[in-house]
Amino acid sequence: MTTQAQPTCKQRIREHYRSRVSDLRRLIAADRAGQEDGVEDLGTLNEYGLSFDYVAPGTFSDQRRGYWRYQLSWGGPGDEFRFYCDENRQPVRIEYWFLDWFDGARITLRSGQDFDMLRDWLANMDDCGMLELTKREALEGR
Repeated sequence: MTTQAQPTCKQRIREHYRSRVSDLRRLIAADRAGQEDGVEDLGTLNEYGLSFDYVAPGTFSDQRRGYWRYQLSWGGPGDEFRFYCDENRQPVRIEYWFLDWFDGARITLRSGQDFDMLRDWLANMDDCGMLELTKREALEGR
């Protein structure tokens, strides 16, 4: 009896990405409409992700730039959005990462509807002071 190998993250990432972006569109729309209960099968925008933090440069051995991370799940598999910003905290690149044990894949966004939606979401986080706070906490904790 032979066992089939599990599909790679590269083979699985598009489906997971589309699902996450769809969820976020629905949650953001509900939040903007003032729906306090959010979306029936998802909850509220504030409840959706696991964490939002800043990953300082050098946290990982091959990491040269810092980025803000919106972690959606962890373990096997995990997924997150990474926001690489300029000196004014404006995203220049957004990456979606899908990670499973000893495997990973990413989708890079530099423009388009998904980029615009995530850029606007990050701007709201910045307006609330979250970007400055999470970066300060990460740098002070070194």
